[in-house]
Amino acid sequence: MLSKQITAAARGKVVSNASIIHGGTALAMSRGWKTASVNIRRAQFHSTNLLQAETVKVPQMAESITEGTLKSWSKQVGDSVAADEEVATIETDKIDASVNAPSAGTIKELLANEEDTVTVGQDLFVFEPGEVSESSPPPPKEDSKEDKSQEDKTKEDQPKEDKIKEEKPREPEPSEKPKPAPPSEKPPKKEAPKPTESKPSAPTTGTRNETRVKMNRMRLRIAERLKESQNAAASLTTFNEIDMSSLMDMRKRYKDAVLKQHDVKLGFMSAFAKACSLTLKEIPAANAYIEGDEIVYHDFVDLSVAVATPKGLVTPVVRNAEAMNFVEIEKEIAALGKKAKDGKLTLEDMAGGTFTISNGGVFGSLYGTPIINLPQSAVLGMHAIKDKPVVVDGQIVIRPIMVVALTYDHRLLDGREAVTFLVRVKEYLEDPRKMLLA
Repeated sequence: MLSKQITAAARGKVVSNASIIHGGTALAMSRGWKTASVNIRRAQFHSTNLLQAETVKVPQMAESITEGTLKSWSKQVGDSVAADEEVATIETDKIDASVNAPSAGTIKELLANEEDTVTVGQDLFVFEPGEVSESSPPPPKEDSKEDKSQEDKTKEDQPKEDKIKEEKPREPEPSEKPKPAPPSEKPPKKEAPKPTESKPSAPTTGTRNETRVKMNRMRLRIAERLKESQNAAASLTTFNEIDMSSLMDMRKRYKDAVLKQHDVKLGFMSAFAKACSLTLKEIPAANAYIEGDEIVYHDFVDLSVAVATPKGLVTPVVRNAEAMNFVEIEKEIAALGKKAKDGKLTLEDMAGGTFTISNGGVFGSLYGTPIINLPQSAVLGMHAIKDKPVVVDGQIVIRPIMVVALTYDHRLLDGREAVTFLVRVKEYLEDPRKMLLA
């Protein structure tokens, strides 16, 4: 009761003498006031207090994601943050999710460490809302500087002492020189083969260190999916060669106009995407997947495009590619590629997909057997374009040739359908005008 009265008086509240002084509390009041006044002057009253601190939890990232790895803390205890400012980054097997501050305030406590596995709804950090003045502690830095200077002085003194110690044992050497060396001391020197031990280490000029790095969740998920594909699908690969002369000529003619009018570069991906979309209508099994004891067919083409990122290979999806023209496909691929490299792809960007195109040619690959992206039934692999001698109308000519590969699930597609698929794609690309008639 007495402490409440003292606090009320310190905050300027009007308290009547009758309500305070009764019994023997007058003397205690006068003594307590001196102690309370000192503490109250030191206290900093502001709009926030510990009762207003709230605990921020791991947010819901997606329906299929229940946990992730706390990759990094952007803020530490005592740091002030603005509203919606990033505080932590959680890495999942598909995307990196950021945890932001709900409002402006101060970080009071971190409830998890970096590289810890956190689940959705778990307490992540304690946050106190409100604007708080930042307190900078320069004294520790000065102390550290003084400590460093003292250490430097001791280090400077140590070499001097070492020099003195080194000089002192050298002084008695003249007195030892006139003494004849006993013959018994020479054999031990020959017995120690120290120079021979250093000879094997001479050829190894480089280092032989090993570094262990924990696999990130995306890489772990990719490894799991690829191994699952090898174990589940009856994969076979068929190859064919495409003469890229007509397609390269068309691109050379119209790329500048497309760039000027639509602000997008005209590449080869749009032509391959369109050719595959048309071919998938003719061979629907390549656009289907197995679910239990049933085959699910699609009347649309959601094209997964493989994009290499620093964290691993991702496959954003171009929705309804069969209804797009060349320019629209190029715009969508460019937008998805930029989001992938910036690490801003969402789960919706990568969900689904009925057929995949992988372009290893951008890295110089000549041949390759791509792996099926389950539950899909086929994947097309593009490769580098190289000039090769080919026979055209009975004459040997040099043409730009690309080798294409189709890896397919033999449970769904037979060899006839797989070979026919590549032949149709080849026909469309060697004469792009056929795509207008399809």
